[in-house]
Amino acid sequence: MERRIYLDHAATTSMIPAARTAWLEQSQQSGNPSSLHSSGRERRRVVEEARESIAASLGTRPSSVVFTSGGTEADNLAVKGLYWSALRSRGASRIAASSVEHHAVLDPIIWLEEAQGAAVTWLGVDAVGRVDPAEVAELVADASTIALVSVMWANNEIGTVQPVHRIAEICRAAGVPFHTDAVQALGHLPMDLGSLAADAVTITSHKIGGPFGIGALLVDAGIQATPVLHGGGQEREIRSGTVDAPAAAGFAVAVEHAVQGQQARARQLVTLREELITGIVNAVPDAIINGDRGIGAQERLPGNVHVSFPGCEGDLLLMLLDAAGIDCSTGSACTAGVPEPSHVLIALGRDEAGARSSLRFSLSESTTPEDVAAVVAVIPGAVERARRAGAPASRVG
Repeated sequence: MERRIYLDHAATTSMIPAARTAWLEQSQQSGNPSSLHSSGRERRRVVEEARESIAASLGTRPSSVVFTSGGTEADNLAVKGLYWSALRSRGASRIAASSVEHHAVLDPIIWLEEAQGAAVTWLGVDAVGRVDPAEVAELVADASTIALVSVMWANNEIGTVQPVHRIAEICRAAGVPFHTDAVQALGHLPMDLGSLAADAVTITSHKIGGPFGIGALLVDAGIQATPVLHGGGQEREIRSGTVDAPAAAGFAVAVEHAVQGQQARARQLVTLREELITGIVNAVPDAIINGDRGIGAQERLPGNVHVSFPGCEGDLLLMLLDAAGIDCSTGSACTAGVPEPSHVLIALGRDEAGARSSLRFSLSESTTPEDVAAVVAVIPGAVERARRAGAPASRVG
């Protein structure tokens, strides 16, 4: 079978060997971490060592690490839990979030608005998808009404990095809880949570080479968050449910690897990213690169290439590349099986046709220059076919 070129690492990436080994070793052992017998206590030790390792890797306290089933649950816990807590404790009922958030943040906010009467302010973004901290500062001037501000660390579609340190400082000074979804940032950007004035940070495992089905909300021990799941109260009474000890062990290894290799990985990916961008623009001159075009790793995720191809349907172009052995993503949401234009590109001011014409290529340390060259070689023909398929049929009169 011909080797496929996998360029959808922002969606998920393969487990690194060390994380797989840790996960497999622990999966062969019995015992519930909440049980009092020896096997249970041993599993509890595994969970707590994983918690301590993740905290040490990210510059935070072990008590801040609340294990969840992944990024979506962690985002829901942050948004709903912090909102409910603020509403109950001080009557604050407004949530502010960027208009380019992942749906794991957007949809809980919309649900709170529609089902529970939350007031919502969507923070606008500029042409590259970046929030203006000045808008946040203006909003939180009346801090008594704000339950929560949520701005993602880096955008999952177009790769733009947000000024989260500045936004966190503004919120902390105003006494407003701040949450950031750092799922895409971990392993690609420097991450020292001790220097970030955030109250809650979302991370997940399968984006960084760890097991599926586990993530964490890193929430300050002094922050009250109302539980979304009720039960045994295993994670600080914030999140109930048996912690997956084998997954926690693998997750901790993946986090350590992601943090320790971040700088070298970023340099490698920036080089490949720029080669891919240059190759695509040379091959398809009217292609539009979305997101910040800073050539470093601080303005844009180092492995992110998001491109609009005017006159193409992104889904069709994706399938043409898939047939050529290349895996990528449209980055657009799909609701009830119906493709929708990217809400991120709509927020940037694109029309629906432009928002449907895009592909995301996301690279990893396993990506090679040969992979990049193969994509550049295939793109012109795929774009030409997609444009022909989308062109209106000529009439014979």
